[in-house]
Amino acid sequence: MIKIVYFEDEESIAALAEKKLQKAGYKVLLRVNGVNGFEFVKEEQPDLILLDIMMPVVDGFSVLAAIKEDEETASIPIIILSALGDKSDVIKGIELGADDYLLKPFHPKTMLQRVEQALRSAGKLV
Repeated sequence: MIKIVYFEDEESIAALAEKKLQKAGYKVLLRVNGVNGFEFVKEEQPDLILLDIMMPVVDGFSVLAAIKEDEETASIPIIILSALGDKSDVIKGIELGADDYLLKPFHPKTMLQRVEQALRSAGKLV
């Protein structure tokens, strides 16, 4: 089963996305902040990461940078799901190594399509 780690502090968004992903057959591990995020990803070795940027304590950009700097986790595809829509935020996310950037609010079907595209690109889904 394909495993997705999802960093999201907004309960309503997390619940909606988690339900859609589980219905599509994915195992979802939800984290509500970025504290120990890198360590969690290293331990779980997910097939994909969904990452909010504006999280309490440790933001998504910091988690993204740590994941992409480590040889063991650098190849894990990451999709940013964020309300930060300024060009500079999108550019920063992509420059730090995100594979995609989806603005909130997003349609759950669009999110699922982006997840499937990222998994296909990584060779995790046929």
